[in-house]
Amino acid sequence: MSTFQPIRHGRSYKLVWGIAALGTSVISGVFGALLPIFYQDYLGLTARWIGVASLVYAIWNAINDPLFGYITDNTRSKLGRRIPYMRFTAPFLALTFILVWFAPEQAGQQAIFWWMLVSMLLYDTCYTIIGLVYSSLLPEITESDSERNDLQISSALFGLLGMLLGFIIPDLFRPKAGGDPSFLPLQTAMIVVGIVGALLIIATTLKVKERREFTQVDKPIGLRASLRFTLSSKSFLILVGANFMSILMSSLIMGAVFYLADYVVKINTMILLACIFIPLIIGVPCTKIFTKRFGVVGGHQIMLLIASIGLLAIMILPNAFIPVCLAFAGFGLAGPQTLTNVLFAQVADEDETRSGVRREGSFFGINALFTKPAQSLAIALSPFILEATNFVTREQNKGQIYLNQPESAILGIKVIAGLIPGVAMLLGAIILIWYPLRGETLRNIQTKVLEMHASKHNKLLEQEAKL
Repeated sequence: MSTFQPIRHGRSYKLVWGIAALGTSVISGVFGALLPIFYQDYLGLTARWIGVASLVYAIWNAINDPLFGYITDNTRSKLGRRIPYMRFTAPFLALTFILVWFAPEQAGQQAIFWWMLVSMLLYDTCYTIIGLVYSSLLPEITESDSERNDLQISSALFGLLGMLLGFIIPDLFRPKAGGDPSFLPLQTAMIVVGIVGALLIIATTLKVKERREFTQVDKPIGLRASLRFTLSSKSFLILVGANFMSILMSSLIMGAVFYLADYVVKINTMILLACIFIPLIIGVPCTKIFTKRFGVVGGHQIMLLIASIGLLAIMILPNAFIPVCLAFAGFGLAGPQTLTNVLFAQVADEDETRSGVRREGSFFGINALFTKPAQSLAIALSPFILEATNFVTREQNKGQIYLNQPESAILGIKVIAGLIPGVAMLLGAIILIWYPLRGETLRNIQTKVLEMHASKHNKLLEQEAKL
C-alpha cells in the first residue's frame, strides 16, 4: 500500500476542469460588481433597505452552506455524490441570476427591496450548491498538492477570465452619463451570461468523474459527529479566519472598481480592470514558484502581504498612483484565488486521518457559514460608508450620474477600496502564522492518506469482485 501514488491528470483534463470556473465566475463576477451600483445608484434603493436585505441574505447563507455540504458528503448515487448536484442545478443558477436584474424600476422602495431579497436568496442557493460541489471535488480527485495547485491554476485563470468578463459585460451595457437610460441592453446581456455560464458548468461535469471508493467504501457519519470533527480542527478554524479576510477584501474591491473609475480616477473602467487583472493573471502561475520555495501556506502569506501593501497605499498616494496600487493588489490576489482551496484540501486530508472518510463538503459548507457573511458585509458596508460621506446617487441627481462628488465621498470610496481590504489582507497573513499543516507534520499526513486510499481502493475491488 505504501507504493500507492497520487493520481495525476493530463493537460486536457485540467483544461476542462477550469471551464466550470469560467461559467461560475462570469456569473458571480457580474453579480458582485454590478449588484451594489445597480440597486443603490440606478434604482435608488436606500442603504437601509440594502442593509436589511444583506442581513437576511447572510442568515440564509448561515443555514444553506453547511446543510448542502453535509448532504453532498452523504449522498450515494450511481453518478456520484457531487456531480449530479452540479449538473442539474446549473440551469436554475442561470434562471435565478437573470431574475436579479429584472426588478420593477418604478415600483417603490419596498417592492424593489423584496425583489432584490428574494432573487438574491434563490440565486445564492443555486450558486452555493454548485460552488460547494466544485470546490469539494478538488481534494478527492488527486492527493498531490502539486496537482491540486495545477488544477487550481487552471481554475483560477479561467475564473479570472470570467471575472474580467463579469466587469466588461455590465460596463458595456450598463446605463452611463449621457447615454441610453434604458435597462433593456443590460438585461439582455444578463440573459446571455446566465445561459452560457450554465452550459460551461455542465460541460465540466461531462468530463470529470468521481472516485467510486469514496462513495462505495466510505460510510456516512452522523451530523453530530461531522460537526465535532469539523469544529475541532485547529487548521480548519485558522484557515477560515484568514479566508474571511480574503473574501471581504475581494468583495469590497470588486464592488468599488466602478466607483473608483467613475468618481476618483475618472478614467475608463477598462483601464482599472486591466491594472488589476493583468498582474492577477501573471500572479496565478507564480504561485507555483512561491509554493515550491515556501510551501503552500507560506506562499499564500506572501501574496496576502503584497496585496495589503498595494491596497493601503491607495490611502496615502495621489490619485494618479491608484492604478499602480491596484496592480500590486491584483498580483497579491492571486494567492487567495489559487491557494485557498489547496489549503482546504490539506485540511480535508488531515480530517480523513481522524474521521476515516472524505468530508470536503462539510468543510467547505462550514467555511461558508463563517465567510459568506463577508460578502454580505461588503454589500451592506459600501452603501453605508457612501451615504455617510455624502455620496450623490444618480437617483438624487434627477436620473443623471453626478461625477463631481464631494471630497468626503471620494475619501469614502478610498476607504472601501483601500483601507478596509488592505487591513483585512494584513490580518489574514498574520492569522496564518498559526496554521499547523507544514513541514514534517504535513508530509506524515500525506503519506497516511495515500495508504488509506490504497486500502479503500482494494476494498472497492473486492466488493466488485463479489458482485
